[in-house]
Amino acid sequence: MNRLAVFPETVFSIGPVQVTDTVIYTWIVMAVIILTSYLLTRRLSPIQPTLRQEMLEAAFESVEKTVQEVLPLDPWLVVPLLGTLWALIGFSNLVGLVPGMKTPTADINTTFAFAVLSYAAAHAVGIAQQGLKRYLSHYGQPTWIVLPFHLVAEVTRTVALAVRLFGNMLSGDMVAIIILGIAGLLAPVPFALLHIIIGLIQAYIFGVLTLVFIAGGLAEDQSKESTHG
Repeated sequence: MNRLAVFPETVFSIGPVQVTDTVIYTWIVMAVIILTSYLLTRRLSPIQPTLRQEMLEAAFESVEKTVQEVLPLDPWLVVPLLGTLWALIGFSNLVGLVPGMKTPTADINTTFAFAVLSYAAAHAVGIAQQGLKRYLSHYGQPTWIVLPFHLVAEVTRTVALAVRLFGNMLSGDMVAIIILGIAGLLAPVPFALLHIIIGLIQAYIFGVLTLVFIAGGLAEDQSKESTHG
């Protein structure tokens, strides 16, 4: 049974930087994604598409459609980010099912890094679409007195996003240990299927919430434009 550790363990150090087991498993996940992407995208033909190519195109189209339903902008500004988030978080949520490996997203440091990436993406897209001055002006709506509340909301939103993913994945690992300790080898298969479903759902929700955060800043600006109009 895979080990469960709430706190990461240091594997080796590079000067003052400690490399933990969570980082190692995250590197493994990234390497698997890169290798898989390379193998899946080899020898694609626009003339005679294979089943593999059609499945890839369907996956990209589903990501594009999701972005179009949420954001009022060119979806391909966000599709690479959303697709990468879904792949990385999804694989990270499921890698714990491999014997001897640990779920990286059961470490608060990993989920906080994802949350910071989501936070940065929301502001990067907003600034790219509206300009720095125009984008930052929405923090003063309806009056600059509420600026501290906006800042607190930004911090709490990011922390909540990180804790939500961390809590779900850590609790899943803990329940697995309890069930396997009680039922032995009778429970693994159905629980593994449930863990796969939960892991994929959590990855999907994280990506969609990132889109919602991006849309939030854009919607506030559009609302202000319609009011002036």
